[in-house]
Amino acid sequence: MPYPYLSFLRHGAFRSRELPQTGEGAGRLPDRGRAHRRGDNQTQGPPVFTEEERYKMVRGIKWVDEVVEGAPYVTTLETLDRYDCDFCVHGDDITMTADGVDTYHLVKKAGRYREVSRTAGVSTTDLVGRMLLLTRNHFRQGQYEYHVAREHSSTMGQDSSARSPWTGVSQFLPTTQKIIQFSDGKPPKPGDKIVYVAGAFDLFHVGHLDFLQKAREQVGGDYLIVGLHTDPVVNRYKGSNYPIMNLHERVLSVLACKYVSEVVIGAPYKVTRDLMEHFKVDVVIHGTTPVMNDEDGEDPFRYPKEVGRFVVVDSANDMTTDKIVERIIRNRLEFEARNTKKEMKEVELIKALKEKRT
Repeated sequence: MPYPYLSFLRHGAFRSRELPQTGEGAGRLPDRGRAHRRGDNQTQGPPVFTEEERYKMVRGIKWVDEVVEGAPYVTTLETLDRYDCDFCVHGDDITMTADGVDTYHLVKKAGRYREVSRTAGVSTTDLVGRMLLLTRNHFRQGQYEYHVAREHSSTMGQDSSARSPWTGVSQFLPTTQKIIQFSDGKPPKPGDKIVYVAGAFDLFHVGHLDFLQKAREQVGGDYLIVGLHTDPVVNRYKGSNYPIMNLHERVLSVLACKYVSEVVIGAPYKVTRDLMEHFKVDVVIHGTTPVMNDEDGEDPFRYPKEVGRFVVVDSANDMTTDKIVERIIRNRLEFEARNTKKEMKEVELIKALKEKRT
């Protein structure tokens, strides 16, 4: 499975090992699923993450068993055979070469292609747009928290009325089914050491991945719970238009990480005795980033510190959400050109498919 970009909607392609019946080619993904990662110079436009960062991120997804580095942009039968893959899987959006050729035409012709629905709701294009335009339309407060509307945007294909259904953004509606698909649903076993961490985990990146891995391993944790703060809380300590991803989007991003056992949706900023007793938390962990006091002026980690259950873990990775935003802004013109070109190709393909049907 080629994996050129990084946003939680693409984790949907890894989510289920069961695939729909398609004639004699019907089947199930093998016990070992490989993610084929393309090189930086083969992607459409400048990648947000470096090649090595993307290798690490894909390996951190709970449904991935193995990563094939430097896979060709056009998937060939030779590639599938070399890595003992029965077939290639991709989402229901279209990917094409610079010449407008379907990147999966070879495996489709051979009957070794399967398609799954990606997680609807947000795209890499949309996330880039949020960073460039500094909008706050993606998170709501009070009575508007679950309000869904078509927002107007001048660039980046940010609204649902964009001409291409793939470059444009379908509205993300949180449902219990979506969460169940991403969740292990396994409670801690008797005797498990339960670790709790809390934060924004916005634009989930390699820094988050390394931190969660060390948070679990450094204290010998068996069950890692991540508390995700609400959008207004994150905005209070981050400012600007943060978080870039709203709470529901961040939930799916974190749940897709193989080191995470459970997520608390809308966790309180202050880690209290009640919270620790409720989840039977053995140790609370935080990274080396500065901590803002709660609204009452109190240290949000006061209680776990007082009872000797607070540990600071250094991920040894200096990647931050701010640095990702800086990368996007630095390459703004390239991203805008890439998205415009991508949408034009998709619109042309849609037109050709309609003409072919008639």
